[in-house]
Amino acid sequence: MSTSPLSLVPVLDFPAVVGRLRTAGCVFAEDEAELLLSTARDPAALEAMVARRAAGLPLEHVLGWAEFRGLRIAVDPGVFVPRRRTEFLVERALALAPARAGAVVVDLCCGSGALGAALGAALERIALDATDIDPAAVRCARRNVAAVGGRVHAGDLYGPLPGGLRGRVDLLLANVPYVPSAQVGLLPPEARVHEARVALDGGADGLDVLRRVTAEAAGWLAPGGCLLFETSGAQASAAVGIVARDGLRTTVAECPERDATVVIGTRPPSR
Repeated sequence: MSTSPLSLVPVLDFPAVVGRLRTAGCVFAEDEAELLLSTARDPAALEAMVARRAAGLPLEHVLGWAEFRGLRIAVDPGVFVPRRRTEFLVERALALAPARAGAVVVDLCCGSGALGAALGAALERIALDATDIDPAAVRCARRNVAAVGGRVHAGDLYGPLPGGLRGRVDLLLANVPYVPSAQVGLLPPEARVHEARVALDGGADGLDVLRRVTAEAAGWLAPGGCLLFETSGAQASAAVGIVARDGLRTTVAECPERDATVVIGTRPPSR
């Protein structure tokens, strides 16, 4: 580590950054150091980024982006960071997408817009509408889905969606919060302190928001259209019961390697 003669800011090299991060308790200090060094525009910016990460900010909020299915998704402070396990949900959605171009996609509780952006990058000319109740998430998502022509609406679940989408949605993604309220305080500080609680807290049993989603899902889905959402393995059985009671055929997909559980509800073609 040397000192910049112009700014008198320490010029951190790779070992120095790794040391700072290890001292702060970062488990993957080497990987994080590489990302910080490659992202910082100058020594002062690097020093500020290392200090913020050492203070406990999520790496993605420090960098300003998260990698998701090969894309760099902008993630602003306070916005829910897309998890790698949620890539499995996108994979399931791609497997169920109609063969034709122009699939109609709705992304509820869209957060940063990562799911819609990933689907738009993989499918031809999707028609994407997304919603979120958090204004910071809406601003972030609008940047992330701009490349695929997506529209992001501020509001609660289906409320702000154009009425013309009713009965036409091929893929309804809902990455709803599913942490039981009593367990939010047990989450790692990166989530508990630095992400909006509305993106984490799913109510007493973690399924309150899901119930509101499934109650209206069949009316928005096209015949044969699918609702997909992520849940925990422990909640999967209860979630399946909720979806089935609201008139959708249910299946569960699991990816043990990523600790990911996705429940799929399909509107019967004759409904």
